[in-house]
Order: sequence, then C-alpha cells, then structure tokens
Amino acid sequence: MDRFTYRPARDELAYTFGGRMPVAHVRGGDVFTVATEDCFGGLVRGPADLPSQVCRMPYLNPVSGPFFVEDAEPGDTLAIHLAAITPARDWGVSSTFPHFGALTSTAHTATLQPPLEERVWVYGIDRRAGTIRYQATRSDHSVDLPLDPMIGTIGVAPGAFEARSTLVPDTHGGNLDTPHLRAGTTLYLGVNVHGAMLALGDGHARQGEGEACGAGVEIATTTTLAIDVIKGVTTRWPRLETDRDILTIGCARPLEDAYRIAQHDLVGWASALTGLETLDAYQLVSQAGRAPIGNVCDPNYTVLAAIDKTLLPAPGPAYGGAHERLRRLTAGLR
Repeated sequence: MDRFTYRPARDELAYTFGGRMPVAHVRGGDVFTVATEDCFGGLVRGPADLPSQVCRMPYLNPVSGPFFVEDAEPGDTLAIHLAAITPARDWGVSSTFPHFGALTSTAHTATLQPPLEERVWVYGIDRRAGTIRYQATRSDHSVDLPLDPMIGTIGVAPGAFEARSTLVPDTHGGNLDTPHLRAGTTLYLGVNVHGAMLALGDGHARQGEGEACGAGVEIATTTTLAIDVIKGVTTRWPRLETDRDILTIGCARPLEDAYRIAQHDLVGWASALTGLETLDAYQLVSQAGRAPIGNVCDPNYTVLAAIDKTLLPAPGPAYGGAHERLRRLTAGLR
C-alpha cells in the first residue's frame, strides 16, 4: 500500500477530464492525499474580487490530477473512498453571478429581466468548532452553519478520445456537486480508458441540496482517498455507497431525465443486490427512496436516488464489499 501527498503547482492544475498526461501512478489498494484548489483557483478572496474580473474562462473549476491507476482497464469499475476532506484555509467564498444560477435568466432560459448582481460572500471556517460563519452583506445577520466538507468535482477520463470540461457532470463523474460526496463515502465510476485517469477538486465547506445560486462555500482542500479496482464489472452511471445508503446519480437536462436515470439505476442496482424482482424493487424504491438534488445550474443537472440498505432484503455486498474494505483500510484518517 502506497502513501504519498500530491500538491500541484498552479500551472499543473487541470480543466478537463481526458486529454491530460498523468501526474502520478497509483494502483488498487493505495491510500494517498491530494491538495485541491477551489473552483475560482484561489483568486476570489474577498468581496472586491468579483469572479468575472479576477477569473478567466475556461480556467474555472480546476482539478488535481489525473492519476493513472495501474490495474484499471475499460470495463472495470474504480472504487474511490473519500477518507478525509479538510479545508486548506480558514475561509471559503460563495457568489452570485449574472445569468448563472437557478433563479435567474440564463442562456438556456432567456427572459427579459436584468441579470443578477454579482456579489461575493466570505465565510470564516472554525475547524475546531466544526462550523462556518454566514454573514449577510446588507444587514448584520450572521449564523453559524455546520462544517460539512465535500468534493464537488471528481471523475475519470471519458471514453472515445473525449476531453470534457471539468464544469460538466456526466457518466464519467465530473462536476457532480452533491454534498453526499463527503468523507466516509465510496464513489463507484466506470473505467473508460486504460489507467482510468482519476482527478478531483472543487471542494465545498458545505452546500445546500441543489446548489441553487450556482456556488457552494468554495474551498481548497486536503483530501485523502483510497482506491480499488473492481475487475470486469461495468458501471454505467456514478454510484455512491455509505455505511447507511446506496445512492445512484443521473446527469442530464431536463431535470426530470436526470431524475429518471438515477431512479432507473437504483431500481436495477437494488434488484441485482437482493434478487428482488424488478417491479418489486421499483415499488420499494418508490415508497422508501429519497431523491436529493445535486445541482440545477451546471451544463447537466445532477439528481440522486438513495435508499437505506437496511430496508433491502439481505443485500449482498456491493462491488464485492469494496466500501467496507476501503473504510477499514483508512480507519482513523477521517
């Protein structure tokens, strides 16, 4: 088992999945730590640093990597266990943007209304207390919110020689923007190219379901992860496993198609794990499942489907027990 820390220089950050040379080689069973930057590349540090002025397209949403996984081949599944996610600084930022977000006119939903004001919020992070401080910009209201670090963007290279912007979520992972990608979660991604080419970034100190304004509380992180390769098992859409739940992810526009993808995959996964007939699994998911929304702002929207594993009839271990195996491997690192 290898352990190392990768800290990219600014010119080593990546902005696509695919089309990049690897920064390091790893293999199944390795545990390693990755320094990641926030979605603004660390350039938004205060209220005067408006993203439109200090950031430049397409240099947004950088990821660290990619990491070449020695034993990963197309048709395999890569299991990535997020063992620990720690804010790298004592502050995070969020923002509203003109023509971006769920509650404004956009290029896809064009209306004759003025664009939203571009504004920056700075959140202080208290690691010891496990809180972040929201402070209103036009009044004296403030409130402490739970610190709940997550990775917003994580994925592998797409297939068919594609390079996809890190802003896009799809079958390869990418900008999934779900708070369920927190420490303790195992992510399963289908491998599309030799070596998988794993990369990650875009940490959030916390994010509400849906990421309505288009930004979480954006942070740089120090993230420790463990990986495994599930040979000969394909995974069409990203899946998650926690100690309590199995979750599936659909990415699409319109939003209902992302919902359908996630629900369809969860019904199929629950059926395969338990032997439940398809319509019986559909009925159980319909009555006991949950459908948290990841984001409604990115080029594709992200919707999850989730069910508590204890509600399933004696489920077999998902992916040969990869979640439990990787959790034990990284015990004490969270």
